Amino acid sequence: MISKDQSDISQIETAISKLMDHMVRNSYRGYDPYDVLRSPVFKWPVMRSRFFRFGAQQVTKRVPFSFRKLLQVPRGLNPVTLGLSLQAYTYLRETYPDRAPQFDREIDKITSLLKEVRSNGYSGICWGYDFDWEARYTTINAYVPTSVATGIITNAMFENYLFTGNKELLDMCRDACKFIMHDLKKSYEGDCFCYSYSPVDKQFVYNASMKAARLLSQVYSVDGDTSMQEEASKAVEYVVTNQQADGSWSYSNHDARTWCDNYHTGYILDCLDSYISNTGDQRFRSSLEKGFKFYKDHFFEDDSIPKFYHNKTFPIDTTAAAQSILTLSRFEEVELANKVASWFITSMQSKSGAFYFRKHRHYIDRQIFMRWSNAWMFVGLSYLQYKLKLASHPRNTQLNTQHNSQE
Repeated sequence: MISKDQSDISQIETAISKLMDHMVRNSYRGYDPYDVLRSPVFKWPVMRSRFFRFGAQQVTKRVPFSFRKLLQVPRGLNPVTLGLSLQAYTYLRETYPDRAPQFDREIDKITSLLKEVRSNGYSGICWGYDFDWEARYTTINAYVPTSVATGIITNAMFENYLFTGNKELLDMCRDACKFIMHDLKKSYEGDCFCYSYSPVDKQFVYNASMKAARLLSQVYSVDGDTSMQEEASKAVEYVVTNQQADGSWSYSNHDARTWCDNYHTGYILDCLDSYISNTGDQRFRSSLEKGFKFYKDHFFEDDSIPKFYHNKTFPIDTTAAAQSILTLSRFEEVELANKVASWFITSMQSKSGAFYFRKHRHYIDRQIFMRWSNAWMFVGLSYLQYKLKLASHPRNTQLNTQHNSQE
């Protein structure tokens, strides 16, 4: 008779296999909710205004069908897709050691691609998106690097280093710290500061700044460079200082983006936990605990469905679900993470193996996006699978939160 734990592992294993096949079959290329500006239409002079560009992005993201083929938008190779896939393969090689050579080949291929699609002309290695992005408060052109893209990719590399001792990936993390420390802007309030989203703006976006601080703390944990720890601590202090009394964070500070959503909260919690683990700095422990309590209490409905906003369920978003799986698993809430995964596999995975974009109250938006939705779900399910295998074979597999390959 198959136990419930074995059944859970089997369901997730099948879902990962189908999703991985989809991603490899498409060479990690695909569409993105924000990629419409890759269309040749937006090279026309009349379409170059910020009004049209921002509006087009919002429309194509929100309608439940795609204009991309009509607009001749090519399938892109997003650096973040590559980074998240590298991280997923890292967990899979630990879960299935007999298949490690297969996963290592994909990791090597992805590493080579990440070198090709890096952003050039900056102090250290860094990455942006492969499309122009007209944001509410700034314009970020294709391959202009961001703290978000660079932080996600280097986190994947650092995870791989901790599991495998891959010094090439560690060296890339070290090099990326130069981008964080020398190219991003720092907006000070007192002794602490917020990193900018990119070198071309001065936004106060909490999760973006935390991703930059996380990278510095990760490299500090290996090299012991106190300048990195000191700089990271000031960025973390800024975010903790702006935590709400109930434990929540808004998306940003000093502008109208005051909403509180699932996945950006998860990003902050993951980065804060990583910073504490990497530095041993316990000053922010209570903030972490209060933040996670708010997260768990406010972002899950019917004990399985991740809400998009803390006070609003819809849209039920696959990226939010994937980040929920990552954050819950990280904080040892594996049972709830598994319920989220099971609901999404049953309700939102297509026959092709890819996951649909979003479920609204009355319909499912069945668009398939490679970075959004699928790369995130790939890493979320792979991490959960690793944690479930760990729980079922505690003597054969060991999770060390600092991992085991530090110099």
